[in-house]
Parts: sequence; structure tokens; C-alpha cells
Amino acid sequence: MGKLIHGIAEEGTIRLMAADTTEIVTEAVRRHATSPTASAALGRVLTGTLLLGSSLKAFDRLTVKIEAEGDIGGIVAEADPNGNVRGYVRNPAAHAPASADGKFDVSAVVGKGMFYVIRESGFEIGLHREPYVGSVPIVSGEIAEDFAYYLATSEQIPSAVLLGVLLQNSEPFVTAAGGVMIQMLPGANEHVITMIEDTISRAPHLTSIIREGATPEDLLKIALGEVGFDVLEEKETAFRCNCSMERAIRLISSLGEDEVRSMLEEDKGATLDCGFCNEYYRLGETDLEGILESLKQEED
Repeated sequence: MGKLIHGIAEEGTIRLMAADTTEIVTEAVRRHATSPTASAALGRVLTGTLLLGSSLKAFDRLTVKIEAEGDIGGIVAEADPNGNVRGYVRNPAAHAPASADGKFDVSAVVGKGMFYVIRESGFEIGLHREPYVGSVPIVSGEIAEDFAYYLATSEQIPSAVLLGVLLQNSEPFVTAAGGVMIQMLPGANEHVITMIEDTISRAPHLTSIIREGATPEDLLKIALGEVGFDVLEEKETAFRCNCSMERAIRLISSLGEDEVRSMLEEDKGATLDCGFCNEYYRLGETDLEGILESLKQEED
């Protein structure tokens, strides 16, 4: 399990989030069999979404969606209040040569496009309120800069966002992953902001220190330098999907009796796959017959 912490500094005028997402990204890469560049892109989006959703309330949901014109096509990640995140890329095979500094050229596979953040409240308990949707153009395709631009432009929260994924050719493929998000709220001291900006500019790469065993608290200490902080909340995190056989059965049932009967007679079953986690659900003839029986009983 990874760990996410949520904290404050400077009497609540600076909001802080940090996480080690190595296990989350490892699981996502395993499930989606992503190329190295797509792995870096997906890992950064999963980490950023987890950090942005760190203060979600019960039954809330946050989705980050990138509509990309590059080869990757798009990236979607979704976080819940319990430290769970899931996500996928449209083209897992998208890849590009490393940039001049040897880093993954994520911007090359993302390209131009739009960056969306969708906040939903009460979805899991059937309270279908109108979601909040914010959007900005992609400014770099490197993901961290796009999160920061979204926060500053759409939510008027100047922020520093650091996201990293470190990969290697041998097992385990994902060596380290994690991120830090520092949000400057109204009343933040300009001198302190300048200090933090200077500290971040001189800080080592997140993934190198995560690989050496740094905790989320360590990441914040390195990013903040001499600025102290208080941890308000700590959560275990995981790549976890809410799909299930029960949900698959409900989905098939919602198609209606005629469609289910057609599946039974023509295909002798049905197969559903979850785009978020790549899990497959196979419903056999007995399952479809049970669904038909349930639908009949509802009619009666």
C-alpha cells in the first residue's frame, strides 16, 4: 500500500499534499501493459488526481480527463475519498524517444488538447447533482505543469505541482513514483511563497529520493525547506476499481429482456471489460437465464 498525506502550513494559508504512488503506478502499468512513455504519462495523471482529490468528502468523486491530440489519445483517472484511484490511457502503446535530457518525452505523446477536472458529489449513493466541470487547454503535456495551470486558471489557486515516475528495463518495471502539490491560499505570505519556490527549484528529483526510501513527509520537508507544516490526515492508497460481477450483471439487466435474450440465443453468453482496470467479466448461459428470470419477476 502507498501513503497519502494532507497537511497545512503557515496557519492554514498553504495547503499541502504528498504521496508515494509506486505501488499504484506498478499496478496500473501491469493491468494496461503500457509502453514506457505511456506508463510515465498515466503514472503522473494517477498521482496528480490522487493528490487533487485528497480532500474529497464522503461519496464525492474526482475525475481528471485529458483529451489529447497526440498518439496517446487521452488519459482518464478517477479518485475517491478513501485513497483509491484508477485510470487508463486510450492508446497504451503510445511511445516516443527520450528527450535531450534523457527523460520520458510525455509531451510528445500527449500533444495539444484539453485538460478537464470533474467534481461529483453524492454519486455513489444516487444523489445525481450537477457535477462541477473545469477545463483549460493543455499547456505543456508534461502533466504536472498542466495540473498547476488548471488550478491557477480555473480554480484561482496558485500551486506548485511535482509529479514523477521512474522506470527501468528490468523487474520491477516501476522503480518509484510519487508527487507533491502545494496550494497557495488567500493570505499566504509572499516572502514564504518565494522561499518555497526557491527550495523547490533546488530540490532533487522526487523519484530519486522515493527510490531511496523517502516518505511523503520527507517529500514535503524537501519541498518546503525551512517552512514547517502540520499533517492533518494520512491515508493508505491503492489502485482499486469499483467494477464487479454484480455491476456487470446490473449493466446487462439494464439493457432489457429482448437484448439479454438475443445474447443468450446468439452468443450463448456475454463478455464485458472494464476500461479503467482491464478486468473481464464473462456471463454464461446460466447467468443470462437468471437475469431473464429476474426481469420477468419485475414485470409480474
